[in-house]
This record gives sequence, structure tokens and C-alpha cells, in this order.
Amino acid sequence: MPILNEKDRRAVRSKLSGMSSEVIMRVFTQEFECQYCRDLRELAEELAELANGKIRLETYEFEKDKQAAEKWRVDKIPALLLHGEKEFGVRYFGLPAGYEFAALLEDLNDVSRGKSSLSPSTVERLKKINTPVHIQVFVTPTCPYCPRAVRTAHQMALENMLITADMVEAIEFPHLANKYDVMAVPKVVINDRVMFEGALPEPHFLEHVLMAV
Repeated sequence: MPILNEKDRRAVRSKLSGMSSEVIMRVFTQEFECQYCRDLRELAEELAELANGKIRLETYEFEKDKQAAEKWRVDKIPALLLHGEKEFGVRYFGLPAGYEFAALLEDLNDVSRGKSSLSPSTVERLKKINTPVHIQVFVTPTCPYCPRAVRTAHQMALENMLITADMVEAIEFPHLANKYDVMAVPKVVINDRVMFEGALPEPHFLEHVLMAV
């Protein structure tokens, strides 16, 4: 049974019609002890079908394909990675449902273009970062503010290959939510050192990233 209804499929097809080049959607799942793996895999299959040949789907079994998981530093599932002309650090851990689905569609268009819509001044400052940055954005599907934080983080990953940005669904990964004391979402954790709550404006988000490096 399709995850998207016919109305949603038409809207998605229209949204993805703006993709300019191919995006490789790498999905890591497994058949056991993973509540949302099948849902993510089926959603990815539907998106690939609706993208008019602009999405190439690759599916990996987390346990069987350990070498691939290690290569792309996938340490939990379900996971979805978006790679374009470069292997950008745009990643989803957990099902991008609810409000996060819109963020995924926007990301697909950005990754296909290989660039973000961040301001020139932000891009210039991001380019100067020369050490690895790991941004985790904890979300829930019912949070209307979370996609903004996820999108900002993912766009930063598009502008500097040293930046890896993860959407982490807090309900699916309670051990991480507990580790980082996630009491409200979105909660952003940068290099395990700098943390803040809320969907901050782009300049303020950037300042926290620079603070972490």
C-alpha cells in the first residue's frame, strides 16, 4: 500500500520537477528490530518513482553491508543520505514524516543543484571552516519549527564538505535524546559541545557553528 495518497503524489511530482541533476538516495535499513525501516524504504521508493529519473535509489542492509555503513559513517537506522555531484553530509536518521517531509523535498532540490539558498555572507564564512563539524538536529514529526532548523543545517553541509548535518528523530532514538537532554525540539547539538533549542535565524545559527569550531 502506497505511503503517499494520489493528491500528495501529484504535489511531490510537481515539487521534484525542479531537480536539475541526479541525486543518489542511499537508504540503510534492516528487516528486524527497526520499527520504521520499512516505512523509510517504501517512502524512498515512491520518491524515486515520482522524480522522473532524477533520483537513483540505493538500499543497504545495515548489518550485511557494514563496509558501506562504515564508509558513510552510518551508526544507526533507519538512515537516509542524499548525495549529488559530491557526497554532501545531508543525512536523515529516522523517518522524515510530518513537517519533516517538506524539508526532505527541499533538500532533494538543493542537493540536485549542489548549492544552498544561504546568504552570500554566510556561505563565505562557512567556506573558511577547515575542521570537521557535526550538527545534529533533534526533531519530532509534529514540530512546525523543526524543518527550519534541519534545512539550515543541511544547507550548511552543502556549502562545506567538512560539515555533516543530521536530522535525528528524537522519538525513534530515545537513547540519544536522553544523552543530549532533549526536552524541547528542535534541539541542535554541534560537535557535542555547543547546544541550543529553537529554530534560530541563519546568522545566529552560524555563530553557534563557529563557536563550536
